[in-house]
Amino acid sequence: MLPEEKMIITKKIIEDKKAKTVMIVAGEASGDMHGASLVREMLIIDPSLNFYGIGGNRMQDAGVKLLVNAAQTAVVGLTEVISKFGTLFRIIRQVKKSLDEMKPELVILIDYPDFNLNFVAPAAKKRNIKIFYYISPQVWAWRKSRINKIKKLVNKMAVILPFEVDTYAEKGFVVDYVGHPLLDLVKPAYSKQESLKIFNLDESKTTIGLLPGSRQSEVVKLLPEMLRAAEILAQKIQNVQFILPLADTLDEKTVADIISGFTIKVKVISGQTYDAISCCDLAIVASGTATLETALLGIPMIIIYKISPLSYFIGRFIVNVKNIGLANIIAGKTVVPELIQEDASGNRIAAEALDILTDEDRKREIIKELAAIRSKLGDPGAARKTAHLAYDML
Repeated sequence: MLPEEKMIITKKIIEDKKAKTVMIVAGEASGDMHGASLVREMLIIDPSLNFYGIGGNRMQDAGVKLLVNAAQTAVVGLTEVISKFGTLFRIIRQVKKSLDEMKPELVILIDYPDFNLNFVAPAAKKRNIKIFYYISPQVWAWRKSRINKIKKLVNKMAVILPFEVDTYAEKGFVVDYVGHPLLDLVKPAYSKQESLKIFNLDESKTTIGLLPGSRQSEVVKLLPEMLRAAEILAQKIQNVQFILPLADTLDEKTVADIISGFTIKVKVISGQTYDAISCCDLAIVASGTATLETALLGIPMIIIYKISPLSYFIGRFIVNVKNIGLANIIAGKTVVPELIQEDASGNRIAAEALDILTDEDRKREIIKELAAIRSKLGDPGAARKTAHLAYDML
């Protein structure tokens, strides 16, 4: 072999081994969790990959250099988005600038459709960067027309609910079903008895979990109603205690300030969400990923949801599903109660909680129905399967 040929081959090897850059964008606590799992799996395939983007503490711990922490982008409802437009506009400029400077070979978008589809995806497409979407927007629930935008912008999509495959197929877009990532993640480290001891809770008392969401805007709306319900329950139930698993995206002081305005004690737990939920006899849960996490842990719950009146008024005309809670949607029926807007009040929440806690037959039936949800979510290994799909695009 001639020296020139050796040099060409050596140069090719160096180019092949050059670290590839991936931008990844997740705007909420659940996206941060799934993004972290995906990044870890991709780094197992290729440890030289360079990740940067928008996410939370979990993605940062997994090796993602954060342009922006997801806590700055997490909002709910139309009016809430308008109030944060200045912050979002600044973040959009940062994203576009990074695409020009970092020149990623791939952009991975995780859920968070209003931001990802309207701003990140068009900017990446304009620069001829491949786009991989993990965890579909809920197009089956509302704004199915977004599929047309997804078809134009996204090169490949991995979905986590089995019926989403048919939803996209109807519009001529082939997607990959990978199963639900929570099947790998929702695993308490300890038994219920061990968790109660670790959290210094009384095993003889009824334990009620308060899960007010992962965004500050929803916590401000929902936590006071949860606490009003807790005060009523404390009067009705002789031995009761309350626990609040704190989402990574929340400021503990904000939660503590709200709790301080009420007469009951609440044990706030950071970093051990599944152990905290698993030691509950009942949970009061903000609509979102947490409802499915609670379902997979087999804990009876009440789902609550409250946004601004304008956002809700608009939503009533464009949302076409019977239920709002993921647990109920996947079950295909109302397994656990849902309290929406004015119904998400302290009095109504307390009444529903008492009904479940005092009716053993109903409680057993709920636990049985929640167990059936797991079988509808496919096989474990979603993050690993998704990592291979994304890496193949590189």
